[in-house]
Amino acid sequence: MRPLADRMRPRGLAEFVGQQHLLGAGKPLAVSIAAGQLHSLILWGPPGTGKTTLARLIAKASNAQFIALSAVMAGVKDIRAAVESARALREREGRPTLLFLDEVHRFNKAQQDTFLPYVEDGTLTFVGATTENPSFEVISALLSRARVYVLRPLAVEDLMGLLEAALKDAERGLGALELHPQAPALDLIARAADGDARRALNMLELAAGLLDAAGSRALTAAVAQEVASGGQRRFDKGGDQFYEQISALHKAVRGSDPDAALYWLCRMLDGGCDPRYIARRVARMAVEDIGLADPRALALALDGWETYERLGTPEGELGVATAVVYLACAPK
Repeated sequence: MRPLADRMRPRGLAEFVGQQHLLGAGKPLAVSIAAGQLHSLILWGPPGTGKTTLARLIAKASNAQFIALSAVMAGVKDIRAAVESARALREREGRPTLLFLDEVHRFNKAQQDTFLPYVEDGTLTFVGATTENPSFEVISALLSRARVYVLRPLAVEDLMGLLEAALKDAERGLGALELHPQAPALDLIARAADGDARRALNMLELAAGLLDAAGSRALTAAVAQEVASGGQRRFDKGGDQFYEQISALHKAVRGSDPDAALYWLCRMLDGGCDPRYIARRVARMAVEDIGLADPRALALALDGWETYERLGTPEGELGVATAVVYLACAPK
């Protein structure tokens, strides 16, 4: 059986969850889709935000042939086959073709160059999906021919709506199981999903499997916690998420918000960031943001760093956390 996340893909834009900054009333992308006006575009966003689904719905709304390729497995031969199919369809029926390339950042520059003449003459409408910054990973010539749309992580409310729909849908979802979620259960799963719809539905499907094995229909907070535990928060190594989160930690300290500072510290540690890197940045904050306003700040930051070096993970992380809270509360 297909995974729940695949079965619950929206069948139309009315079922699409989130991304109202792109698909809300009067937004350029929403207007162009409603008018059936195809244009090449790059969909940039984290996993599980609807990039592939949105590309499919755009093709469906425009009555276009949809050809999906993955940059992990496809090559120039596959692109040429797609071009021949697009030309034949245009000559035979006059219909356009939307070529969707997932993980476009995995194509090298020469491979990306292959699309240019066919995008230019209208043989293909190109839609690329990427989790990486297109400015760094997509060639300038292709960027000039395609508009970039940024997809955001889904809000908890959007994910809860998606989970509720999956529980009620007897045809594609879990409605036939007649599960009864308790109030905190769906909220726990939605928050643990970290803005990723696919992850949320996968956890719900796992919870349904546990309940079925136990002969129960009550989706309790304990079951939700069980399926949500062990998952890592969204993070990357040296990418946008990395720099955005360390910047958020800096801003929380500078803004004298110890709760936010501790949150971003824990978020980065949970994502797998090296505590030594964080300790170095904490020492830098002590010098740059606190300085002589509180000379003890640098000493405490260095003490936290030394504590981690001596104790390691997880005990040593408490030393770094102590320094972060102190810096956030210190005068600037």
